[in-house]
Amino acid sequence: MRSAVSALQQPARSLKPATMISLQVFYEGNVQGVGFRWSVRHVAKGFDVTGWVRNLPDGRVELQVTGEEDEVRAFLDHVAKGELHSLIRNQSENRLEKPIAARGFEIRYD
Repeated sequence: MRSAVSALQQPARSLKPATMISLQVFYEGNVQGVGFRWSVRHVAKGFDVTGWVRNLPDGRVELQVTGEEDEVRAFLDHVAKGELHSLIRNQSENRLEKPIAARGFEIRYD
């Protein structure tokens, strides 16, 4: 019983607040006309992120995502190293100042 009481008397550890980030990511390669956007949206369902993905006129795909930094990084890592890996020739990212205004994760057609 002593260990249970002493555990209750110990101060709670302060948890470090999660760092939220928003990123804009561009993918180049064979990323249009192959279900890339659909696959990215499907991957996003497994992560606690919000954002969107769309095709660009120059053949690239743009993705914008917001979430806790660890979750965003895990999501992007899964996209880059998962089944979509062979379609991506180059990936670049920019940090955004404002969070993405989105609910869930969607495909945009604009």
